[in-house]
Amino acid sequence: MQISSKGNYGLRAVLDLALHYGEGVVQSADIASRQDIPESYLAQLLNLLRNAGLVRSVRGPRGGHELIRRPEDITVGAVLEVLEGPIQLTGDAPDSEYAARDTLREVYERLEEAVEEVLASVTIGDLCAKYRTQSGRIVFRI
Repeated sequence: MQISSKGNYGLRAVLDLALHYGEGVVQSADIASRQDIPESYLAQLLNLLRNAGLVRSVRGPRGGHELIRRPEDITVGAVLEVLEGPIQLTGDAPDSEYAARDTLREVYERLEEAVEEVLASVTIGDLCAKYRTQSGRIVFRI
């Protein structure tokens, strides 16, 4: 599995929105600047995230974007599925009479399950906490 620039940029955009969660809407230009994402591409990603019910958009000069749900309620897997589609380590191989392919298919299925489990266990809130710790910002949670 390889995460494309679409998934990478989309996760960075969601992380940026999460870091500003509760502060109101965030303008696309600000996200694009902070995350080094081309603004036209960011608009496409935000549209996908909006259609999936993860982001709310407000039009106008004071408009912008914000997460609909709390960062703790959004998993990395949910974001990647919107942007990349379902996790699939191999293409849809046609059925084969070769036992080796069946054996490998089982290994790939186990790998997919493990990847899905990890992506479902990490939330955007977890990434925010890690980012804040790594960037030197001390955050106290009550």
